[in-house]
Amino acid sequence: MRVRLRLKLKASHIVAGLSGMGSILLWLILIFFNPYTDGTNLSPALNTFIMLFLPGCVALIAVFYSYRLLLLIAFGWSILPSLYLTGTPGIFAWFGVASLGYLFAYLLMKPRLRS
Repeated sequence: MRVRLRLKLKASHIVAGLSGMGSILLWLILIFFNPYTDGTNLSPALNTFIMLFLPGCVALIAVFYSYRLLLLIAFGWSILPSLYLTGTPGIFAWFGVASLGYLFAYLLMKPRLRS
């Protein structure tokens, strides 16, 4: 029983960590290596930073502290822009997978027991 819970916790940490790092990496590609990005206009970069990069950071914080609620916050925060980008025909459709990864990690992570 204990080993099973430990495996679920490790799986949730792996899913959340990969989703957070993937979201951060995709944002870096979107802003700095995308030929269709306008380098002079900072508004899209700031908007996507807030809506896609920061939830990835929150997910990584949730992994380090095993704080389940932060994964749900990261999912709710990033789901709408991720769904929008899922409809694009490029690699940025993977933002949707990263956002769903936050939800799956939340569901896998066992709630803390109060002592």
